[in-house]
Amino acid sequence: MGLEFRRRDYRAEEQAHALPRTRTDTHPLSASSPAPHQVEESEGGKYDFFDPLRATDGTAEVSVNAIHLEDISSKVTVAGDISSQTRVRKEWISFKKMLMQRFPASKTSPISMVSGVLVKGVHKAIEPSSKDLHSGELDDHKKFEEEDVKVISLQECLKKLQELKDEINRSWCADDRVTSLRLSIKAVRLLMDSSVIQFYPTLFVLATDIMDMLGDLVWDRIKQKTEITEEGGFVCSLPDNFKAGDISFDAKETCNNWFSKISSVPELLPRIYLELAILPCWRFLHDPSEKILQRLVEMARGIADPLTSAYCRLYLVQCAQRLPHHDTGFLITCINDLKLLLMHITSAKEAVDENLSGNSKLLLTLIEPTIEYILKCLFMDLKQMDIINLLVSLGMKSNSTILFENYSCISIVLHYILKELPIRFTCFYAVELLHLVETTDDGSFDQSINFKLLGHRLCETVHEVNRVQLVVDKIIQVISCYDNLDAFLMVADAYLDIILENQLGTFLNMILDGILERICVGKIGETGLLILQSIFLKTINHFADIEKILALNHFVDILDMMHGSSRNSINMHILSMATRNGQIQDPTVIEVLLEVAQALYDDLDFSNMRKDDYQQPSRLICHFVYMVDHGTDVESHLKFLAHCRGGFSSISELQEILVHSSNNLAVKAMGDGNSSISFVKSCLAFNEVTVPAIPTSIRQLNLYIETAEVALLGGFISHSNGLINAAVNCLPNVDPVNVMRMAEDGDMIISLICKLCAMLVMVPGSHEQGVSWILRPLLDFLDSQSWIMPGMKVKVLSAFIFLSAAQSQNQLPYRYHAVSGEIIGNFHLFFGVQSYHEELLSLSGGVLQDIVNIVIQESSKAVRGKIALEACNCVASSFTTSEETLEACSKLVKIAKSCLSAGDKFLQSTLKLLDAQQFYV
Repeated sequence: MGLEFRRRDYRAEEQAHALPRTRTDTHPLSASSPAPHQVEESEGGKYDFFDPLRATDGTAEVSVNAIHLEDISSKVTVAGDISSQTRVRKEWISFKKMLMQRFPASKTSPISMVSGVLVKGVHKAIEPSSKDLHSGELDDHKKFEEEDVKVISLQECLKKLQELKDEINRSWCADDRVTSLRLSIKAVRLLMDSSVIQFYPTLFVLATDIMDMLGDLVWDRIKQKTEITEEGGFVCSLPDNFKAGDISFDAKETCNNWFSKISSVPELLPRIYLELAILPCWRFLHDPSEKILQRLVEMARGIADPLTSAYCRLYLVQCAQRLPHHDTGFLITCINDLKLLLMHITSAKEAVDENLSGNSKLLLTLIEPTIEYILKCLFMDLKQMDIINLLVSLGMKSNSTILFENYSCISIVLHYILKELPIRFTCFYAVELLHLVETTDDGSFDQSINFKLLGHRLCETVHEVNRVQLVVDKIIQVISCYDNLDAFLMVADAYLDIILENQLGTFLNMILDGILERICVGKIGETGLLILQSIFLKTINHFADIEKILALNHFVDILDMMHGSSRNSINMHILSMATRNGQIQDPTVIEVLLEVAQALYDDLDFSNMRKDDYQQPSRLICHFVYMVDHGTDVESHLKFLAHCRGGFSSISELQEILVHSSNNLAVKAMGDGNSSISFVKSCLAFNEVTVPAIPTSIRQLNLYIETAEVALLGGFISHSNGLINAAVNCLPNVDPVNVMRMAEDGDMIISLICKLCAMLVMVPGSHEQGVSWILRPLLDFLDSQSWIMPGMKVKVLSAFIFLSAAQSQNQLPYRYHAVSGEIIGNFHLFFGVQSYHEELLSLSGGVLQDIVNIVIQESSKAVRGKIALEACNCVASSFTTSEETLEACSKLVKIAKSCLSAGDKFLQSTLKLLDAQQFYV
């Protein structure tokens, strides 16, 4: 008996294998009523299994909160251990680094230095040292005045200052205190020279480093006098909060001696700096009082140079922070004194002295960090009730009822006051602060920046802003007076969150009107584009509906005038927001978004950009196209897809989406009856043109097969055959190198071939070409590709056998009515044609022989056993018992038994199937 296909009764098999179904009230995957952690005990004990898919959100939230609280508590504990003195020192170090980074001086700039210590050399300067400080050697101010001005480079200055610092330290270690003090005086005298004002902040940092070192040396020496006797015996260890009464007489004498030495220094500036360096040492004599700081503040008023005076006050404030307790009175005095200096600078509008050469703007910039630091210290740890009293002391409040009335402040001082004010105070007095900023315009600081700062402060807690309507009214009045686009945008952007959160749409439209009016007058610069980007992004993120955004005044018009990365960013956010809430159906919105996507695409340079750079824009464009839905107007949707194909031709991923969308349109239109036949053909023609433009052969294969299924569903056999033939022709173009490098590509190709075989069951054959006209090229492809593993080949060949067995039946496994009518199956087309069955058996017989040989070629023992059983199941399901099939199954079972254990479940089930099908191997 020769090879013969097994006859199948598909309806009877379906009924025999159908599982019984009963209606249920709840979904099997829904969460059960008891909590997931409350598992009932069974007789054998508790279940240890916990299903993570049934965990409620509350359980996860509790654990996350617990971790978060644990982290916070640990941070608070660590922060509490840091002393205030350590914090002050760290902040001062950070401030000095910022100061040098903000005002870097050129290394090649010449610097005139009147102090001979940097020019003559350190060692020469210290030769006439003496132990007696009262001998007059410190009184060398006449010699200092007579020294010639020397010019050195910055690099040389830095080097000599470091050498000077090292020499001071060496002299101190050698018990030569006089030399250390003399060199410290000469170092601080450098701060008397502000001829090169750009270099002054750097010089200040270097000189105060020496002062800080001297102060630490003196402190340690006096403290040691109390803790250790002259003979080296230990007396006591001073606590951090010691009192003056705890200090020994010798230590106090030494401390008094140091203050006496410093008071004998004739120059005012060095005398102030030296006393500030050892300011904490007053604690050894008596508890420091506010009078000491006030005296030093009053001494600083004797410094005529504004830059030198400002930085002297800066060092005074910093040294005061090292005291355990101090009042804020001296800080207020420092600010008020600085205000007088700044008023003189801003009112003159010209050079303060001959060295500035009229560059008062630079002078204000250099003084600015001193104001920032002093105000930060002033507002530190202030309570809400103290703010009013503080503003009264600063002259910003005349009585308890009127705040900021008829008052103007120095703009640069006001800026840092606004920066430090508590946020609740700022929100409560928002209108008054706006009036204060409006009336303060002295040129020391850009007024629009103060408006911007106040807006950002108010937006920190938008819901606490008092009298919102008045605040927004005032801002609209202010910006309406700005002709400069950047200033208009900057201030409007700062208050935009207040407008959006309070649903003040009218004001938003007024801002957009003002933007368009100023853009039409002049070109948008880079700064304007960045601010405009911020305004648009805030607006986009606030609204959840794209239609509301497009309804805003001139939104699209302003967007069209933008360019570059700012516009790209806005376009991407628009597409992301528009596709976030489902399908896009409004024709007007679709048109606008298409223009947005086109502008984004046109700005991408695919030839010079990395793939990662254009991946996100491409993904957003693809998602937009995918989410567009014209509803029943399928003709318009197909036109939209055709436009996208030409407009976004370089995005290969989009071409795939276009094919998928076109196939969906065709399937959707098939429900309209015969009237949709022409439209379905248009969709098929669209895909036939689009698929070849896709660069990857594997994706072409997938799309050809998908489109062929749609053509077959519509009953368009000629289209289906052409698409199947195109799919088969894609296979030789597959790059074997890429497939070997990416295993998933190979698996995908095999799966698509098997899918094609399943579809061919419904495709009518041809008398001229025969029933195997598609399978022959597939067999040739399997034989020609070295990357196809034996397991893959067995899977495809088994699909060939299943296909041939299904086509040999008197009825197909499934049937359907196409749009153009019922498809005639092969069992009708080749009814009574003996050559048809012979061709199927001939093809299957050759495949059967190949399967056994291919299984043996598999190198992996476990895989070989598995594919042998798969092939054996295929043979037993498709053929009747015969010599050929028995021989093939016997060989395959023998291979499986040699590779797998006797208890293997797959092996056991296969043996049962063979017995049921009467394959007694």
